[in-house]
Amino acid sequence: MRAVCAGKSAASAEGKRGDGCEAGGDGGHSRAQERGRGGASIREGPLPARPALAAARDPPPVPGLRAGAAAGPRRVVRKKHMLSCFQDALVRHTSLVTQLVSQDQRVCIHFISVLFGLLCSMEDGSVTNLCIEVLIQITTHLKLEQTIHCLLDECHKELCNMPSMRGSLATLTLLGKLVDAIPALADELVMEHGNLMEHLLRGLVYPSEGIQASVCYLYGKLYSSPVAAEMLSGHFREKLFPLFLSILDGAQTKELQINCLGLLRQLLKYDLFVSMIMNQDGMEESAKNIEGSSGNTSLPLVLKKLLLSRDETLQVASAHCITAVLVHSPAKHAPAFIHADIPEFLFEHLSSSSEVLVWSSCNCLTLLVEEPLFFSKCHTVYGIEAVVRSLQGSLKMNNIELHKQGLLLFAEILTRQPEEIKLFTSSAMCRDAGRALQEAVSSPVLEVAAEALKATSAFLRKDHQSTPPVQYGELRALLEAMLNRCAEFSQTLLSRRPLGHASSRDSEKAILQRGKFLLSTLEGFRSACRLAIEFQSEPSAQENPFTAPSAKKEDTLEAFSEFLLSACDSLCIPMVMRHLEQTTHPALMEVFLSILHNLFVIVPHMKEKFSKKLEDLVLGRWMRASSSFIRLTLELKARFCSDLSHSALNQVCSNFLYYMCLNLLSAPEKTGPPSKEELSAVSELLQHGLPQISSRSPESLAFLSDRQYMEGAARQRQYCILLLFYLAYIHEDRFVSEAELFEAVQSFLLSLQDQGERPPLVVFKASIYLLAICQDKDNTLRETMVSAIRKFLEGIPDLQLVYTHHPLLLRFFLLYPELMSRYGHHVLELWFFWEDSSYEELDDVTSAGQPALPASLVVLFQLLRSIPSILLILLDLIYSSPVDTAHKVLNSLRTFLRRNEDIQVGGLIRGHFLLILQRLLVEHGASPSGVSKLCGKCSPTDVDILQPSFNFLYWSLHQTTPSSQKRAAAVLLSSTGLMELLEKMLALTLAKADSPRTALLCSAWLLTASFSAQQHKGSLQASRTWGLALYPVPCQVHQTLSVEMDQVLKALSFPKKKAALLSAAILCFLRTALRQSFSSALVALVPSGAQPLPATEDTVLAPLRMSQVRSLVIGLQNLLVQKDPLLSQACVGCLEALLDYLDARSPDIALHVASQPWNRFLLFTLLDAGENSFLRPEILRLMTLFMRYRSSSVLSHEEVGDVLQGVALADLSTLSNTTLQALHGFFQQLQSMGHLADHSMAQTLQASLEGLPPSTSSGQPPLQDMLCLGGVAVSLSHIRN
Repeated sequence: MRAVCAGKSAASAEGKRGDGCEAGGDGGHSRAQERGRGGASIREGPLPARPALAAARDPPPVPGLRAGAAAGPRRVVRKKHMLSCFQDALVRHTSLVTQLVSQDQRVCIHFISVLFGLLCSMEDGSVTNLCIEVLIQITTHLKLEQTIHCLLDECHKELCNMPSMRGSLATLTLLGKLVDAIPALADELVMEHGNLMEHLLRGLVYPSEGIQASVCYLYGKLYSSPVAAEMLSGHFREKLFPLFLSILDGAQTKELQINCLGLLRQLLKYDLFVSMIMNQDGMEESAKNIEGSSGNTSLPLVLKKLLLSRDETLQVASAHCITAVLVHSPAKHAPAFIHADIPEFLFEHLSSSSEVLVWSSCNCLTLLVEEPLFFSKCHTVYGIEAVVRSLQGSLKMNNIELHKQGLLLFAEILTRQPEEIKLFTSSAMCRDAGRALQEAVSSPVLEVAAEALKATSAFLRKDHQSTPPVQYGELRALLEAMLNRCAEFSQTLLSRRPLGHASSRDSEKAILQRGKFLLSTLEGFRSACRLAIEFQSEPSAQENPFTAPSAKKEDTLEAFSEFLLSACDSLCIPMVMRHLEQTTHPALMEVFLSILHNLFVIVPHMKEKFSKKLEDLVLGRWMRASSSFIRLTLELKARFCSDLSHSALNQVCSNFLYYMCLNLLSAPEKTGPPSKEELSAVSELLQHGLPQISSRSPESLAFLSDRQYMEGAARQRQYCILLLFYLAYIHEDRFVSEAELFEAVQSFLLSLQDQGERPPLVVFKASIYLLAICQDKDNTLRETMVSAIRKFLEGIPDLQLVYTHHPLLLRFFLLYPELMSRYGHHVLELWFFWEDSSYEELDDVTSAGQPALPASLVVLFQLLRSIPSILLILLDLIYSSPVDTAHKVLNSLRTFLRRNEDIQVGGLIRGHFLLILQRLLVEHGASPSGVSKLCGKCSPTDVDILQPSFNFLYWSLHQTTPSSQKRAAAVLLSSTGLMELLEKMLALTLAKADSPRTALLCSAWLLTASFSAQQHKGSLQASRTWGLALYPVPCQVHQTLSVEMDQVLKALSFPKKKAALLSAAILCFLRTALRQSFSSALVALVPSGAQPLPATEDTVLAPLRMSQVRSLVIGLQNLLVQKDPLLSQACVGCLEALLDYLDARSPDIALHVASQPWNRFLLFTLLDAGENSFLRPEILRLMTLFMRYRSSSVLSHEEVGDVLQGVALADLSTLSNTTLQALHGFFQQLQSMGHLADHSMAQTLQASLEGLPPSTSSGQPPLQDMLCLGGVAVSLSHIRN
């Protein structure tokens, strides 16, 4: 290098001997022409090398300058002009100029020496700057090491020869820019020109901020090289460090401040220098030995001073420097900045309009918050408002990086804020923060939304939300925005799914990206769930205390909790399931299952329903099959937790299965829940066993089938596996082979028997259920297995404890004789008890349109066809079971018999089963109590059941001895179910005319009339109590049968077609009530709606009104006109009772009713029915009635004489007993009134009547008193009397 420099000197001397070869006096003009013509003079060809260099040294005169005037300035202008021309040529024609200059190395070195000399000799700043630019450009373009080394030598020599640093500015600037242009020179400059550092220190202490700025710039470039920085570490520690901070602290010009900060940025890249700078004690020790330094200066205070400046560039640079320090060790260096109150000013800068300053402040604060001292100084409490407002403002801009950095800062503050120090001092501030996050999570930019999700997760902390009132509505809106953004992102990726093998990598990347976003969303939702759980113990957080009492309280914890459940159901679960179709991530599933686990606690009143829905949910194509959550969780454990990895996931899966299993067991499909003791045992079993299960289904089946001796822990694991299969099968998730499971459960039970163990009730219940479900139709249990099951069952106090409601379980118990003989009755009773439907709808359809049978009945009917003995059990259930159960049994039997008439079954059930039942009860002397109990279990629609039963009860009240009748009445009156049924039946009287209940209604009215008569006669009273009275004991009536009189009269006034028997039955009831003067303790007449004010005559006739009397009389007259014998008898009997009732209260009204002219027309209409029609018993009784009330206007004396003559001519021996009795009554009434004028004829008739014995008074065979008319048992004497 030295030889090259010698050559350079020789070339320089040669150059000085020349005359300069000036380019002419139009150099300036040429420059102007070149600029005006766009460089045309340059395109004419480059100047020869020697004239160009000479021109640079001694440029030609500038036109227009006077000779002798300011020669110095002229030369400066000429040199500047030539430098400008050369620079322009170098820029425009880089390769040509570079080639020309590099042709001769001596010329090149000479040219650079000339330029450097010009640089050192010129005081004009513009010329020196131009020289520096040209030197840098030509050096970098030539890339000649000799040239560069010589230039460095010249600079070094120049600095060494300077007695003062006054003229060093240009040289220092050149060195700085040269190292900036060629970074590799930094190492060479330090290694080969080491003493140059002393000159730089001289420059730093020189009282010129320009020189100091150049030195700092050069230092910055040197320290940018790691090698040079390492070599200069001692120089920095011993000499530069204290001096540099003092200069930065006292800098006045922006140039010096910027260059100092630039040097500081380079220094802060290295941990060594950061430690030195931040070591206050070391700085003070070094400052003692260095002139011009101050030991009281610290970096935090210097940077704080710059932060307080009004210059945005300095503020940004200061924030960057703080960040550069903190990235090395926030815990180590943050306290110094915090003690200097740096955070306070950084928070203030968040309100700046400069996006760069805001971003820099956020970045710096993000590192500062890692130090706990940051929070103990309460900086966040005072600064959180600035953060929220800055975030709100930045979200309106398009600076994505600013959005991300602001959200990152917010998330760090929310995460690290100590719980004991409230961050949000008002609910309004908390609300604003939530709305800012809501806007951020809705951002279309994925990176921004992802950062917002992290902040949201931290925001949903109890201490952040506990400022009353809790803004549940705002939280809900935030969560909805978060979930909707995630759903939108998932759908976007699915719609953009690429095609082809080449895009598979992009597809995997998209799936990974969606998984991360979904994970962040779920973490935020889990935070909300935890918040809801924590608020359950806070009374002040249950609802908004400022809500008006009359307002609808929607902003409550309960509403928020139900929203979480609904959102998880409608959004979280579908998103996770769609993601599972493509990939499975353990961390994501851990968060997801913990959410489901939390929801069991959040909404306890819906945990059973939620568990059932989860288990019934089909999870899509994951694992190539439909799956429940039990299967999903087990597969996760088998896939990720079998090798003791992912312990957190294993624990979450176990906890989730634990709560889900308990919930499903506590709320089974139809049967009742286990007892607390059973649940406690199952709870302990699951807690110990579930964490140990991490095997796949085939391995679990093999373990369950193992008949080797099982220790306690292994047995508990078997119990857990069995319970999981049981719950999965209950909800139709059969993810293991039925045949394999069938064999495994048998092996399990035999293993228990071999070891003399008894499983928990729930485990045995699961075993029985799985055997019943998995048993193939053609495959039956071995006898040893059936025997083992029976032994297990014998140790169970109640079969219901192990009963699961399912048709196949019923089949299981009834299929094996050993089980049916012992448990058939009980299992059938349980079966019908837990059946939802009573199957009444199956009876309302004709045989041509029979509906399909439910699956449960299909199984039962198949069993009935194959095992007829089951029918005997069902017959027994009808009598012995509770009301609802017996009703279901009856409906099922009726449906079976109707649909299977062609099937040959035992004689017991052939034909009409219920009629046989009635006959058996009568033949074997069964008391009415059993039949009444049977009736009480029916509804009014059970016509086939009730009609024969009512007939039997009616027979019991009329065809037995008086004492038996009393006993039967007492028993029946005490039957609550029967009384309630009768009341319902009476209310159905006004049903449609074609109602199939007409015959049943007849029996109901006849029974009611009979009960009322017996109760009144024997002073018996009905009691509304459960149980049966074996003897007629008087009892108080607490509730009566209510009957509306107006409805009864309406039924008589508008009788149904072909329903004469129903009218007769109603008349019997009404006759009984009239004879009792409506004083029955059993029946009470109630008004129908609003009643008019009673008239004077109504008061006398109470409880009847005169209008009702008229209506009844007219109805009776109309019914008599029908000339139906049975109905006419009932009408006359009712009219007799009515007139007696009226006569007892008002004889005038009774006489008025009996003397109505219409009665004469009625009587003669009846007499016109045929020959000797007057001898019909109802007409005789009617004439007797009119005679009793002396109604001569109805029947005159002459007409009475005509009747007597007709009787005298008639053959009395042909008349029935009923007619003879009526004739006796007619004669007696005439005698009492003295209407028999011909005494001889009267005596003759009377003697003839008395001469006929009652049993032989008729030549016809005696008629039976009890008849069956239209299926209704009717006592003629009851209708007549």
